[in-house]
Amino acid sequence: MYQFSYAEVTQDVEVDARDRERQALDHSIAMLERAAVSGPRSRDAIEAIYTTRSLWAILVEDLAGADNGLPDELRAELISVGLWIMREAEAIRLGKSENFKGIIEISTLIRNGLN
Repeated sequence: MYQFSYAEVTQDVEVDARDRERQALDHSIAMLERAAVSGPRSRDAIEAIYTTRSLWAILVEDLAGADNGLPDELRAELISVGLWIMREAEAIRLGKSENFKGIIEISTLIRNGLN
């Protein structure tokens, strides 16, 4: 029978969570890239905006939680980034922006930081 330390189990859970976050960001980025080609009024754009805003709402909520283990300063910076992405996505939805590229670039940087 195997016995695992609490630290080993906790580390595995954190790795799995980062992997799921990376996959979710990959999916959002791919959708945003399709939307950028299809245009801000396309079905692709509607779906990409909805998915991106929903994902970042979940991430921001997690970052704001007291049980989030990231350092406070990093959490605050990531929350600011998430809020910016949600505002940009809303501006695209309202026809005030077409800044898919900016959202894609920032999301890619965040995704790449999930080592």
